[in-house]
Amino acid sequence: MHSPDPARLAYTGPDGFPRVIPIGFLWNGTAVVVCTAPTAPKVDALAKNPHVALTIDTMGPPAKQLLLRGTASIEIVDGVAPEYLAAAAKSTHGDERAAFEANVGALYEEMARITVTPSWARFYDFGAGRLPMFLRRLVEPGSA
Repeated sequence: MHSPDPARLAYTGPDGFPRVIPIGFLWNGTAVVVCTAPTAPKVDALAKNPHVALTIDTMGPPAKQLLLRGTASIEIVDGVAPEYLAAAAKSTHGDERAAFEANVGALYEEMARITVTPSWARFYDFGAGRLPMFLRRLVEPGSA
């Protein structure tokens, strides 16, 4: 949950087809928060259909994956959402971080804070043997 790598957020686009986008994220202890411009296409799409899926993974070795499904809620906030800066701070440090924050502060008059409240979660740790059932059946015959 503290990975600097982006999550992958899946939602239903306005044409009814799925979309998957990489996006920076912050775990606040109960939900995943992502932030974007209020004019981003995902904001309108999520307002119409808030059901989402989200994947956070590390390629490893060993590979680990957290899969979430849940509901997104949107709040438009003045200026830059603090969660956006905190998510960026996972991979940006020192002078680079200060420059990033200054640039973002000058760019955004407001942001959309999207909070994904999980209703289902699954964690796979391939190094610890926590595998999806279909893979477990391949590597451990008779485990059905």
